[in-house]
This record gives sequence, C-alpha cells and structure tokens, in this order.
Amino acid sequence: MTASQAQVEAFDLVIFGGTGDLAIRKLLPALFHRFVDGQIPTGSRIVGIARETLDDDGYRASLRSALHDAGGTKAKIDAFLKQVSYRPLDARKDEGWDAFVALIGEQPEHVRVFYLSTSPELFVDICSRLGHHGLNRGKSRVVLEKPIGRDLASANQINDAVGRVFAESQTFRIDHYLGKETVQNLLALRFGNALFEPLWNAEHIDHVQITVAETLGVGRRGAYYDRAGALRDMLQNHMLQLLCMVAMEPPSSLAPDAVRDEKLKVLRSLKAIDESNAAQVTVRGQYRAGASEGQSVPGYLDELEGGKSNTETFVALKAEIQNWRWAGVPFYLRTGKRLPSRLSEIVVVFKPVPHSIFGTSAGPLAQNRLVLRLQPDEGVKLWLTIKHPGPGGLRLRHVPLDMSFAQAFGVQQPDAYERLLLDVVRGNPTLFMRRDEVEAAWRWADPILAAWSASGEAPRPYTAGSWGPSAAVALIERDGRTWSEDGE
Repeated sequence: MTASQAQVEAFDLVIFGGTGDLAIRKLLPALFHRFVDGQIPTGSRIVGIARETLDDDGYRASLRSALHDAGGTKAKIDAFLKQVSYRPLDARKDEGWDAFVALIGEQPEHVRVFYLSTSPELFVDICSRLGHHGLNRGKSRVVLEKPIGRDLASANQINDAVGRVFAESQTFRIDHYLGKETVQNLLALRFGNALFEPLWNAEHIDHVQITVAETLGVGRRGAYYDRAGALRDMLQNHMLQLLCMVAMEPPSSLAPDAVRDEKLKVLRSLKAIDESNAAQVTVRGQYRAGASEGQSVPGYLDELEGGKSNTETFVALKAEIQNWRWAGVPFYLRTGKRLPSRLSEIVVVFKPVPHSIFGTSAGPLAQNRLVLRLQPDEGVKLWLTIKHPGPGGLRLRHVPLDMSFAQAFGVQQPDAYERLLLDVVRGNPTLFMRRDEVEAAWRWADPILAAWSASGEAPRPYTAGSWGPSAAVALIERDGRTWSEDGE
C-alpha cells in the first residue's frame, strides 16, 4: 500500500503554539501535503492555539503564504483551510478553556491529538488543564516537542507531570529526524539485505561518522539557543537517535517496543564521558564572524543581546559502545552552526582489505563507505573500488553507486513531520522516544555538560563558514582517520 492510499480515522489535531515558527513553517504544510494526498478524512479538524487575538479568518490568512510556498494551489489551499480554525488561549489562565472544551466535545468520536509546539515550561500547565477538563480520555494523545528538559532532573519533572495526565501509551515524544526516509531505510538496508547485516560489526567496520551541519546562525532563536547549546539542541536527542538506529541489534519484529527496546540497549551501552576523559574525546566551539553562502555574517556573540556567552554552537565527540558488536569501533559525532554547508549524513566506513594484490602503479586502495544522506538530498551512496576503463594497465578508481530517493522513485519524498503526525493519529509510537530512552540519553549527556562546566574553559572559536575548531580535526586525525565532508 502506498502512502497516498493509507487512511487514518477522522481526527482533531490541536496545535498549542499554533502561531509559532514550527507550526507555520513545518506542521501546517505537512498536514496540507497529507490533505492533498487524500489522507486527511472529511470532518477532521485542525485547531491552532496561541495567545494572539485572532479569529479563524485572520489565522487562515497568516497560513496562506507558507502553504503557497509548500506548492499549494489556491483551490487546494482554500479547501484545506476550511478544516483549520483558531482559538486564542493562554495555557496559564482560565479564560477561554470552557469554549475550547466545548469545541473539542462536538466530535467525541474523533481521535484527539494535542501537539505541544511550545516551550517545555508550558508542557505541565497545558497537560494539567487538559486533564482537568477530561480531554485526556479515550482516543487522546499528546505530542511533546524537544527539548524535554535541559538535564535528567528537569526531564523527569516534565515526564512525571505529563504522566499524571496521559499514560505512556498516549505520550508521543517527537524527534523529526526519525521520520526521515533515510533513517527508516537503515532498517531496510541492514535487515533486508544479506549484503550488509553480516558485516555490520566490529570485525568489518572501522568507524562511523554522524554529521549534522547547518549554515545558519542562531538568528531569532538566540534567547532559546543560549540556554541550550549544541549538545542539548541537537546531539542529546537527534544525533543519539541516529546513533541508536545505526548501532542497535536486530529487533525481533517491527513492533514499536521491540524497536525501542533495542535503541535503549545502545544508549545504556555508551561509554561514559565525564571529567576524567571529556577533554580528550570532546570538542566544543563557538562561531566568530566570517562568510556563509557568499555573504559576510556576524559571530555568535554579535547576535546575542548581552554579547557574552560560553554556550557552544559546535560539538564534536568520540563515542564508544561497550558491547560485543561494537567493541573498539569509534562513533564520531559532530554538529554545529555556521558550517560550510547544510548537511546531515551518516557515514559507515568499512575496514580496508587485509592485503592488496595491486601494485603501486594502480593507485591507492580506498576503504568502502556507505553514506546515508538525510539532507539536503535524501539518498544512499556506496563507494566501491573498480578498474578505470581503458587500456594501458590497471588503474583503480573509487566511485559511488548513488541513489537519490527523489530520482529513483520519481516522487517527492514526504517531509518527516508528514509521516510522524499521521503515526500519532494511528497510535503508532515506533518512531517516537519512550520515556526510558529520554532518561538514558540525559544520563549519558549530563556528565559531559558537568565536565565542561567544571573545566571553566570557554568554547574554542571557529570562523563562520569553516568546519569548526581545528581541535575537531585533531580529534579524529589522531586516530589516523579524517572527517568525511562530502561522502568521498
């Protein structure tokens, strides 16, 4: 069955923070694409909630530009917006809640999805009021956007409070990276091909690199970002989830908890990084003024109102998984802002052949690499060594078997949120984080943050448009390896 044929029940999807950047730029366009493909049943309702004083027409007008940018025609946009409404509501005040409850109560048989696209500080207030008004009953689910807390203690406080209202089976902690086509193709590549799974271990894999690079700075997110930093914003959630998908053992099935059980084992097997070794296996940086995409750009401190900060905008680290499959295989992770290109990829580097039968005139033998691109062009690239065509002796070339999903299948790949939003409606939690996964990730990340704080060292400066501090290059090169910057 294709994505366009898969149906869901009629639903009400309520977006708290409905006027925010995530809602306007990602969530509503994702729902629009599912509407165009016929996956949103007639009678389903999408309700934006925020403190701004708007009516339905005003809210719909604010969405038109984003939906047009998403490829919508006027007719399709008009049809979609008939299912969209707006209610002004303050999560911390009583006003307006009775009218909102009455609205939701008009369709008691619908699946109810409450998407909390707000700051984590509001999660508890919103869930408490939803529970007080009985909106947590029946086919109700709540979606929590990251970050869930800023450390293990605060994450537990949020999870405890939400858990008093919504059962774990009703709680969907979203990480949009898990909805990307390439990430899910990891399951198909590993467990659907005899070519890879027998080699997916320390005997055959030299190392793994995971890179999430952004060309943008913090922009208008400076206030949030300065409280978070690159480790909390990207590495503790998105990148650890990618690591888990690469490293997990074969699940017994694709049942949600079978997959999440295996990811949890990986998180619990990560070697601790703390004050004893953080200086050797981690690098953090902060961008300075430079050039990005052909234009001069300010440094991080220039973008902050205060102008002073020890918050990292770049992290590179060497992680190790202490189990039989991965013993001795380093996982190099790096993420940062104001890097040379927008790039998210996983590179699995296989060990070199044990002995070369080719003379030096043939050229060097390069290691095989499997590159999984998450963005900007989702696809899979396998680098192989072959003979260069033509007479005149044997000359070796390192060439890719390159598959772009868009080119191979001739269809636009759905945005990650398109898949994940409808998975919530279906009640399928496979691609969402379970509470114990969140706890295990923070349990590993907290000692890194503590070690950085205890050291008193400022992040290393790097020029905007570069690949981060030189220490990040040294981190991998002292092991005799190098960062892959374009999959080659």
